[in-house]
Amino acid sequence: MWWPLSARAQQSTTPVVGFLSSASPKAYEHFVAAFKAGLAEAGYVDGKNVSIDYLWAEDQYDRLPALAAELVRRQVSVIVASGGPVPARAAKAATSTIPIVFTALSDPVRLGLVASFNKPGSNVTGVAALTSELDAKRLEILRELVPNAETIGALVDSNRQAEGQVEGIQAAGRTAGRQLVIVSVGNENDFVGAFETLHRRKVGALVVGASAFFTSRRDHLIELAARYSIPAIFQFRDFATAGGLVSYGANGADAYRNAGLYTGKILQGEKPANLPVIQPTKFELVINLKTAKALGVAVPRSLLVAADEVIE
Repeated sequence: MWWPLSARAQQSTTPVVGFLSSASPKAYEHFVAAFKAGLAEAGYVDGKNVSIDYLWAEDQYDRLPALAAELVRRQVSVIVASGGPVPARAAKAATSTIPIVFTALSDPVRLGLVASFNKPGSNVTGVAALTSELDAKRLEILRELVPNAETIGALVDSNRQAEGQVEGIQAAGRTAGRQLVIVSVGNENDFVGAFETLHRRKVGALVVGASAFFTSRRDHLIELAARYSIPAIFQFRDFATAGGLVSYGANGADAYRNAGLYTGKILQGEKPANLPVIQPTKFELVINLKTAKALGVAVPRSLLVAADEVIE
């Protein structure tokens, strides 16, 4: 099912931005709002002097190549690839001429999207989020929160296994000196079975890997972590504010705002090849004390002091 497209301005000179996402619109409302805010900062307002066409894959990754090809057929001015590396790769495979701006990717160089952070060198640039690179820090935080947890679980999106996420988490586990139980899921029907496995293996804490699919299913993941009494750490602050125990990572809304700014610069004539990939400079630690109390987790003062936000 195609998500309804925005109404295009009648003027043929109005640029059109194609917003390509692997996720669903409801889960990404706040990210879209941040993107539009960044676009407005650059002087472009949707429905006034720019039009945005949204194509949502609804977590069906195999639809992305066709959706990217559709945006190329429409001859949009810029493609914004949202929701992980798969949309960005689909967009790059579909065109070498239309500018592409990706959002919140882990390592676009390793993924083959750009030549380097400082000089992307092609029609692709965007915003890095350093998602998987922070898994070691997330494990360290869990070790402080749940010091007696000898076995830690890791929930990963099977659609992203080819991108080295499992290897990165395994390396982080070795560094932390903890035994890891890694469980992969490919669709929402796998979630309960995954948590049953984690419970059966007696994991004492859980790292939830970075994934647009997981972001779309945020509330379900939080509910399952509570149901099985597993202290879990997530990537974006939205998880902690929605009831997850703790989150650590770059600010996702900032990433989308910056993607909006870059899209505006490109509409003004800048070339993606000359726009360095934006990297986060600040990472947020958010702790939900209400959830900690429900799980029986005593949050150390060191973490409370270090936290950017503590939810009472």
